[in-house]
Amino acid sequence: AGSHRGDISDHQGRRVTTPDRIAAIRREYDRCFGCGPANPIGLGLDGFSRDDRTVTAAFAPRPEFNGFADVLHGGIVATALDEIMAWTAILVEGVMVVTGKLDLRYRNPAGTQSRFLLEGELVERRGRRLQITGRMREGGKLVADAVGVFLAVEDLED
Repeated sequence: AGSHRGDISDHQGRRVTTPDRIAAIRREYDRCFGCGPANPIGLGLDGFSRDDRTVTAAFAPRPEFNGFADVLHGGIVATALDEIMAWTAILVEGVMVVTGKLDLRYRNPAGTQSRFLLEGELVERRGRRLQITGRMREGGKLVADAVGVFLAVEDLED
């Protein structure tokens, strides 16, 4: 992928994305269930950051996302991973994507009172198909990981 407007290079020559570019994308898609700041019932993912082929974000779930016994619902975990993986396509390749396949593995229970780090990494792109991995961590503990195939449906304008 080429460089996108709003990208800069760090001291090692890796592409990173500026907060202004991330804010502009979030404003345009402000009703998104995963990250939309104007969606009162969404996940509220925030703190997006890009370092070369990896994108991270913070996730602090609300009590309404409870499955049972203060354990985060597995569907919420899957949605959060799907979202960070989509953001990886957005920020690394500059494309909007839809999920074609998501293979998810739950590793440890996730508490609803916890804060999580989400990580997405672009593995490869072949035409419209992007293979992306995702991880959800609570501190040093891996909660879940995923491998997905995403299909590019729209180039973002620079």
